[in-house]
This record gives sequence, structure tokens and C-alpha cells, in this order.
Amino acid sequence: MSASRLRESEVRIAHSLNRNEEQFVVKRRKDVLQSLARLGIRCSQDKVPNIALLGSGGGQRAMVGLLGCLDQLDKAGLLDCVLYLSGVSGSTWCMASLYQEPDWSTKLQTVKDRIFRRIGGPAVSWSDAYAKMKEYYSEKDYFTLTDVWAVLVVTTFVKEIDESTPSDQREQHKKDPFPIFTVIDKQCKQSGDGDPWFEITPRETGYSLTGAFVSSPSFCSQFENGRKVKRQPEVDMLYLQALCGSALADGIEIAKFLWEKIKEFFRHLLRVMIEEMEREDPMFGPIQKCSQVLLELADMNICVLNGQNPTALDRSIRIKLKELSGGKRQFIFQVEKLIVPDKRDARLNMNQYTLDVCTYLQSLQLEWPVDISMWMRINVCMALWIWGRNYNFLHNMTDRAIPPAQRTSDTRDYEDAGLLLNSPYLSVLRKERNTDLIISLDFSEGDPFMTVRGAAETCRKLNIPFPQVKIPDQDIKKPKDFYVFKGKNTPTVIHIPLFNVVNCGDQLEDWRNEYTTNQRAYSTQKITDLMTVAGKNISNNKGRLMQQIRAIIE
Repeated sequence: MSASRLRESEVRIAHSLNRNEEQFVVKRRKDVLQSLARLGIRCSQDKVPNIALLGSGGGQRAMVGLLGCLDQLDKAGLLDCVLYLSGVSGSTWCMASLYQEPDWSTKLQTVKDRIFRRIGGPAVSWSDAYAKMKEYYSEKDYFTLTDVWAVLVVTTFVKEIDESTPSDQREQHKKDPFPIFTVIDKQCKQSGDGDPWFEITPRETGYSLTGAFVSSPSFCSQFENGRKVKRQPEVDMLYLQALCGSALADGIEIAKFLWEKIKEFFRHLLRVMIEEMEREDPMFGPIQKCSQVLLELADMNICVLNGQNPTALDRSIRIKLKELSGGKRQFIFQVEKLIVPDKRDARLNMNQYTLDVCTYLQSLQLEWPVDISMWMRINVCMALWIWGRNYNFLHNMTDRAIPPAQRTSDTRDYEDAGLLLNSPYLSVLRKERNTDLIISLDFSEGDPFMTVRGAAETCRKLNIPFPQVKIPDQDIKKPKDFYVFKGKNTPTVIHIPLFNVVNCGDQLEDWRNEYTTNQRAYSTQKITDLMTVAGKNISNNKGRLMQQIRAIIE
């Protein structure tokens, strides 16, 4: 590619840091040197270690746990030694809250108390949630279940609608660790072709290992061979939290949960619409009847997911569709095919039924209001299970450094990185970030060593330097609170499981059972208790953390 062509491209293809991150790193390393000196750790500027702090996924458990750990790192004087803060899924919910506040790490106690009051407080109002949902639907070319998840689910945990954007943070965090939010490319994950590891920072967004990036405000805009051809709104932090934190959006139980949330949301909307409409309005009857069809369609999906007979709901839907169309012939999936022994076939057939009903409603010569059109679109997304779809900024690029699989499609689907690896190791293992020490805070449910072992195996396959991971057999079910893995020419990795025999004692299983992933928003008492137990993993190990920092310098 010629130099002139490179200058024209808005996509940066390079295995290097962007200029702004390079400048940040230089300044941050000077601050780290001063922080090490305050801790009594002597070091020259060129020996300052690059330390990355990782927060795993784990829903609200990860959100609260990370806040508790950061609180204790701050009190120990270690937070100012961290160069990068990277998160997956629920940890990004905590990060989003922190990075609302300029230079949050200089006043963490105040910021922490503010976050605590918010997440322990009242939920977002229905009217605010509805306005946000409508904004997402109206302003973007691709409206998917990620938008729905943001409004209906993420807000129930973070208790706010954060409309700031990643680029808003560019000049606000000169004294904080550099934030890296991570997701994965679904198509790359499924096919095994290309680079699935994707990162979003205040400056750039793109593929970590391929080295293909675009300015963060341009992520989601339409590109053709490196040039922006159609602008889309920059993602806001609420949407980003949904994009990063949708690992829950996997499986039958979550589909049922989401159908129930959608039904509840639009039942409320229907009441508001009916109250505001004049009964003489010629669309009053059709809108009311269409809404009833869509509510029954949600019930029918739940019915099939539960393995129940949907015949009565099908009959009711067909009658209403006939009344709406004035007897027009219906081309809708046969209900008999929803009553089959194979539950997977029944679900797939129900998806087709849902698409047929929505297509039929859209084919009627009726001017549906935006609320109804949005409702239909959500049904289509549920049937096709579309999450995180956005324009592909690598579309039709000619640079051979980009895998062909990532250049051909006009769109890509992005999802929670926890569905591939529940900790953001790959973001800080980019060679150009020169990471010396990784502190991995693991808030995962289940196997407390899955993430670090998964990272080791992934790095082995990709030829990325990573220490060998060996876990004593006796620790698998009863993990300790601090593990160190080292290797030749590899970063040192410290692995800290959230619940362990040190901070939980003989109540390890009780803590795990109390803080499972799929549950309602925590009470203030549960938030307090979790922050305390998570913080002990830092306060109990301050000396060990400092010892490992010294070992890297020496």
C-alpha cells in the first residue's frame, strides 16, 4: 500500500501503540516511579515495570468485587503503580462508573461512596428507560438485543443511564490507569478464522492481535476500504457496558428471562399508548390488536421454551391477524411443527413462526408508530438472536495484514469476551504494551482457575509468551488467595480468586452460593459484605504484591 493511500485511510494497521497512548505511557511511568519510591521500592526510570490489573467477568459480583479490590489497592498505595486497567463483562460495569469521574484514582474514597449509594439505590425509571430504548432504535442503523440488554438489564444493576462516550474520557484521566474494555468478534470465535480479540479504549478501538484500529468515535460507522462512508453515533457507555457484559445472554433460561422482560416492558408501553391515543383515531383498534398479538407472541415463545403446548396462543394470534388484515391469507409457520419431541427443533420452528408473524404485520398496509415498529424489530432480533451487530470498519480493505475473514462482511457481531476467555489477558499481552506484571482478579463463577489456565493455553496456541500454569490438586476445590506464575521471558502473572480459604475460611461454599451470577441486584448489605471480602485479597497480600514488583525490578 502506498504512503499516500496510508494517509487517506482512517483505519490504522500497525503492531504499535497509537501516539496518544505512547505519550500517556511515558507520563504514567514517571508517576509510577514516584509511587514506587513512596512504597520504599528503589528503581530507575528505565526499570519501572509495566503493571496491568485485570478484572474478570462475573456480572454484578465482578462489578462490586473489583471496586472492593481497587479500594484496598488505593489504601495500600499500590493503585498508582498500575499502568493498565482492563476488564471483561461485569468488571467493565465498575470501570465505566469509575471513568465517569476525571482522575478518579486521586479521590477514590469519594467516588467509591458515590457508586455505592447509586448501585444500592432505586432503579432507572420506566420512562427514562423507554426514552433511551427509542433513541437507540431511531438513531442507529443496527438495533439489536444488545441495545435491549443495555436498557432492560444493565440498568437494573448499574442503576443509571450513562450517556458519556469513550472519547469523552480522553483528557480526563491523566492520573488514572489507562482503561481497556474488551469484547470478542463472534464470527471469528465461531469460525476460528481471524482475530476474535477486540478492545475499546478512549483513543482507539480494534483488533488486539491483528493490529487493526479505528478512532473510537468512528467505531460502528460504515467504512469502505478504510474510508468512512456513513457516520453512526459513537457508542455511549451504557451500550458499551451491554456489549461487554452480555455473557448472561447465552442459553435457554436467559432467552426466557429476556422474553419476560420484553413483555413486561411493552405491556407498560401499551398502557401508556392507549391512554394517550384518541379512541376516534383510526389506528387505535389496529394498534391495540397488534400489541395483543406481540404480547401473545412473547407468551408463545416462553411456552415453547418451557416445552408446553402453544396451540391456544397460536389460535388467538391467527384470529387477530385475520381481523387486522381483513381476511388476507396468512403465510405463517404451522403450529403442529412446534409440538415435537425434539425441544431444539421446536425452538427453531418457533423462531421461524415469530419471523413469519412480524413479516406479516409489516406487510399490512398500516402505518405503525415507531413504538410498534421497534417492538417488531425486537421480536425479529430475538428470533434470529442478533447481538452486538455493527458496521465492519475493515470492510473491503486491501491490506493483506488483515485476515480475509475480517474484510469480506459489511457487519460484525461483537459480544462478551467471557464467552471465549473470562479475563482480558490478550489486551495487555499485545507485544507493544510490554507488560511485565499481570495482576489477575478472578471473579468467575465455578472453576477459580479456568481463566488463568485458559489464558496459558490460548497463548501457547498463539505463540505469545506466558508462564506455565500448574495448580496443586488440593487447591482446585479449596483455592488460596494468591498464586504467582513465572517463566523465562514472560510476564509474571499473579492470580487472585475472589472466594478462597483465606478470606472465606470454612464458609467458602456459602459465599459462592450467596453470590451466584444470575440473581437480582444486590442489597446494600450484600454489596458491603462483598466489597469487604474482595478487599481482603489485597490487604492480606500487600507484602506479596510488593515482593513481586521488587523481583521484576531486580
